[in-house]
Amino acid sequence: MDLRFDIIEILKVTMVLFAVIDVIGSIPVIISLKQKTGEINASKASWVSLGIMIVFLFVGQTILNIIGISIGDFAIAGSILIFIVAFEMILGIQISKDTMPGTASVIPLAFPLIAGTGTLTTLLSIRAEYNIVSIITAIVLNVIIVYLVLRNLNRVEKLLGTGGIAILKKVFGIILLALAIKLFRKYTGL
Repeated sequence: MDLRFDIIEILKVTMVLFAVIDVIGSIPVIISLKQKTGEINASKASWVSLGIMIVFLFVGQTILNIIGISIGDFAIAGSILIFIVAFEMILGIQISKDTMPGTASVIPLAFPLIAGTGTLTTLLSIRAEYNIVSIITAIVLNVIIVYLVLRNLNRVEKLLGTGGIAILKKVFGIILLALAIKLFRKYTGL
């Protein structure tokens, strides 16, 4: 196992994960979740996301193999969850019946929005190309960015205003829907 510290490699992996996690693009989704549940716990969402990514990095492929699920099956299931979240954003409806406040910090925020199927399958694929120290460092750097965005969500919300949030919610709902369909098509061959 290669355990060297390589700044260039860390930057590469950090940028790949940043693009896949897309916390900036997810701001309208996160604000929508905050409006539904009352509050987002930035620390909890960040720690849970970090835990999911680190655990999946080391045992994800083994777990999927043991239960007989391919990465494609996993990605399709995640795409359906993302599709539902996008559908709720676009139509302004609520499909899920979970009304307990605070649960949005873990589901659907930590999983599948932050540490979603795209992120987890990316981790499995980059593990073959990059050393483990670079990947773990990149995960930590991305979780810090996620934490900072979640922590300053109120400022972002005030900056955008009610109208801006409504517009962004619809636009990013469509983008999220398209991403869900793209992920679904990639793994179903449709």
